[in-house]
Amino acid sequence: MFLSELYRYPVKSGQAQSLQASRVGLLGLQGDRRWMVVEEENGRFLTQRAWPHLGQLQACDDDEGQLLLQAPGRVPLRVPVPATDEALRGVTIWRDTLRVPDAGDAAAAWLTALLGKPVRLVYCPEQRARYLPNGYGFNSDRAAFPDGFPLLLIGQGSLDELNRRIGRPMEMLRFRPNLVVRGAEPFAEDGWKRIRIGNLEFRVLKPSVRCIFTTIDPATGQRSADREPMVTLKTFREKEGDVLFGQNLAVDGSGWLETGMQVEVLE
Repeated sequence: MFLSELYRYPVKSGQAQSLQASRVGLLGLQGDRRWMVVEEENGRFLTQRAWPHLGQLQACDDDEGQLLLQAPGRVPLRVPVPATDEALRGVTIWRDTLRVPDAGDAAAAWLTALLGKPVRLVYCPEQRARYLPNGYGFNSDRAAFPDGFPLLLIGQGSLDELNRRIGRPMEMLRFRPNLVVRGAEPFAEDGWKRIRIGNLEFRVLKPSVRCIFTTIDPATGQRSADREPMVTLKTFREKEGDVLFGQNLAVDGSGWLETGMQVEVLE
């Protein structure tokens, strides 16, 4: 088995970046979901579930370490990383509330024009990261702005089996993984507890619960008229009302990941 793909999502619900290599640590892949768009009025987070225009948002780090925002028809904007303890804004992501630095008026105006709604852009320094959901991981584990966990792994074999059942190909990016593993049987990752990739060990914490987000085509932003892949997933991947696909991970220590690295199941 080997690591075949690496993805990060600099802004939550924005477009993916495909990587050949990345540093990984406490909060997952370096730069993954460290930024988030929130409602100006109440600080509640926005996603493509309700705001599909976020799927047009491209973001990456420039040569100076600033965030570069781009979208079709928009002049690109560079956003400096805000200071850890300045311009703090209260935000809500699912059941978590926290105070994190606001990225400033220029970023807010740019994103407000893109979405047609008053919004702000916020940043998560490591010192202000969230705890994981109760009952999962260690007390030392943290996450920035993913839905709950620092890393998501999916086996390519699992997607291949899903596509076979649907009868047409679904893109891996519908499921927004960080790590894709080739060479394993379909859904083999469901039985893993600890794995090693390169010199790093990862703990498998819980299955990923899927939602309507997976029905959005990552290239076009359009929803599947037949509600795939959720319709098919519900026929064989539903457990106690939750549709499961992929596994959430935490990493022990820090280091580098690179596509092509061997994946070893330790437990």
